[in-house]
Amino acid sequence: MICVWLEGYDFKYEIHETLRIFFSEKEIKYIGRLDNEPPLDSKGAFLLCSVTDREGSLFLEIKLSDGEYAYNEHMCIGDVPEGDKKIEKLRTARKRIKRQVYIALADYTGRSMPWGVLTGVRPVKIAMELLERGIQRQEAVSELKEHYLISEEKAELLLNIAHTEREILKKADSDTISLYIGIPFCPSRCLYCSFTSYSISGYRHLTESYLQTLKKELLAVNDIIKENDYRIQNIYIGGGTPTSLDAASLSELLCFIEDNLDLTGLEEYTLEAGRPDSIDLEKLKAIKNSRVSRISINPQSMNNSVLETIGRKHTALDVVQAFNLARELGFDNINMDIIAGLPGESTEMFENTLREISLLKPESLTVHTMAVKRASRLKESIDQYSFTDESDVSKMVKMAQDYALSMGMHPYYLYRQKDMLGKLENIGYCIPGFESIYNILIMEERQTIIAVGAGAVTKVVYPEENRIERAFNVKDVEEYIYRIDEMIERKRALL
Repeated sequence: MICVWLEGYDFKYEIHETLRIFFSEKEIKYIGRLDNEPPLDSKGAFLLCSVTDREGSLFLEIKLSDGEYAYNEHMCIGDVPEGDKKIEKLRTARKRIKRQVYIALADYTGRSMPWGVLTGVRPVKIAMELLERGIQRQEAVSELKEHYLISEEKAELLLNIAHTEREILKKADSDTISLYIGIPFCPSRCLYCSFTSYSISGYRHLTESYLQTLKKELLAVNDIIKENDYRIQNIYIGGGTPTSLDAASLSELLCFIEDNLDLTGLEEYTLEAGRPDSIDLEKLKAIKNSRVSRISINPQSMNNSVLETIGRKHTALDVVQAFNLARELGFDNINMDIIAGLPGESTEMFENTLREISLLKPESLTVHTMAVKRASRLKESIDQYSFTDESDVSKMVKMAQDYALSMGMHPYYLYRQKDMLGKLENIGYCIPGFESIYNILIMEERQTIIAVGAGAVTKVVYPEENRIERAFNVKDVEEYIYRIDEMIERKRALL
């Protein structure tokens, strides 16, 4: 347990987030004196952080001690936040507190984290803001390193991606939207999965009712789109695994979409074929006969022992056969997903995955870093598994970058999640010209995304106000079917 003493202004969130960078597995207990609370004894606290008002200025004091090690810092971090500039002053103070606590913890642990103080999901946004302010590249690299303490390698990566995304985002006009369609069924639930996903074998009796309900929601959304004069730029059918549906049901859904929605302005249409054990010739033919322009076939690993550990019901050979079958049918835009740091996978095994994928030559490769998510089976049984060392995970991520570059790809989008091994990132690579517009838009939050299906989240973007409003669909399949009118009304109210 880590004991933290807080005093004065309440910046607990910033301190907690920074502690989690270095001590993600430890319990953190907070004590101290905030507002008019009675004083407590700070003796024995590992970290003391005090933010107090002294003659109109905010002073930060940090003390860190474990009996053998001692760190002490005292500094002014700005004026007391008042009046019209209160929010801006608080934001500046929060950044400075995170930075100084990080410096103290980095000194104590002897570790420098690749992403420095950044804990948010979308770090590319920061690089994008620098570019839009007209800051030159070298100055932008220096600002990312100095203000956020990230490594030069990550700073360069962010700017490379921001340059690529900036060109793509120019295509997202104010009247365009993306449409997400969720199919929450899978052949089985993977060990690490936290998505809305249900075993198709246990829910097959509900699939017809689910699809009819989904169509009802799509028709209602179509009315909303027409009323607002929106143009559908992108469609993404995800899950779950959409190809868990039988070929007839999948074909019927794809035909329904094309028969009922105005797709004249459609630029990208992705379907996650996902699990190789859910793919067959008839399903691929159904997809090919539709307007779908991009599919994903996601092995996660090309090592059979690892696939068994994570609960996949297919082999590496199944991946190759599914991929080759898709190629034979003429699919020319295929993405593949892999995960660095899966339980039981060494760096040598991970390189085997990369080598096998490079032989297949997909148009894009998404490299995820293993994250232990709260809603996953892995979290429930975490003591039963051994995790890859952080230094090895870093080697895997670098290895994936090298392979992607050797395949003629470049990085085009990036995001982060909590509790990722090595505090690293998920990154998408592609051959230039095969960037997924939807992936970029959902990360940069520059476009309204209307989402249908169980667990789907609609995001309405108001760029002039720098504001996003959300409408949530219930996750449970039976609840979704029963409460669909409520889900539709949520969207109407929002849009």
